[in-house]
Amino acid sequence: MGAIYRKEITAFFSSLTGYIVIGVFLVILGLFMFIFPDTSLLEYDYATMDQLFSIAPLVFLFLIPAVTMRSFAEEKQRGTLEYLYTKPIKGWQIMWGKYLANLTLVLIALLPTLLYYYSVYQLGSPQGNLDTGAILGSYIGLFFLVGAFVAIGMFASAISDNQIVGFILGTLICFIVHWAFLYLANLPLWGVDVSNFIQSLGLNSHYASISKGALDSRDIVYFISVILGFIWLTQWTIEKERG
Repeated sequence: MGAIYRKEITAFFSSLTGYIVIGVFLVILGLFMFIFPDTSLLEYDYATMDQLFSIAPLVFLFLIPAVTMRSFAEEKQRGTLEYLYTKPIKGWQIMWGKYLANLTLVLIALLPTLLYYYSVYQLGSPQGNLDTGAILGSYIGLFFLVGAFVAIGMFASAISDNQIVGFILGTLICFIVHWAFLYLANLPLWGVDVSNFIQSLGLNSHYASISKGALDSRDIVYFISVILGFIWLTQWTIEKERG
């Protein structure tokens, strides 16, 4: 599994694609955090990082499928997937090696956002007037969201033979799992209980809950279930194609 992990990390940073993806992510977040007047923290009367955690899911909707689209689609295009399975390594080790590598790549892109925390911390009046606990909870929620999006993106790559198709499918499935249940729950067709249940089926509800700074075991179990579920679907898809 370690060899697969290192191979994926090296392959990502051996081309300009990896640097471009991370650079675009940071530029977009920086524009929303400091430049655009409607979301710039400089326009607020209090120190907050709410803009980052509300914008990040939308940016990750495109960033993560761009990272994961090559996971299996590229292997299929090059004909190296079967070669990979002839090695003395188990299918689950390949799957988890690729998953952890993709997760690491996205977390590397997220790491520089700690500079935003430092900036907001310094800009507070008085200095440090910031709800660090809530921000920590938001980062934990973002970590689980990233984990779920990576698993979904890998599944999209596994069911396609083309990287661009994998990117489009990954973006679509991430959008459905994160936002579609929220929009469906808001339709004037349901009672309050049914609406709340439908909303709880989507990632957005549980991400918002964790981002408030309160770690609920139900939210954590939900994210872990989504991650494991899509990783299982990915492995089942690959194994089925191998016959």
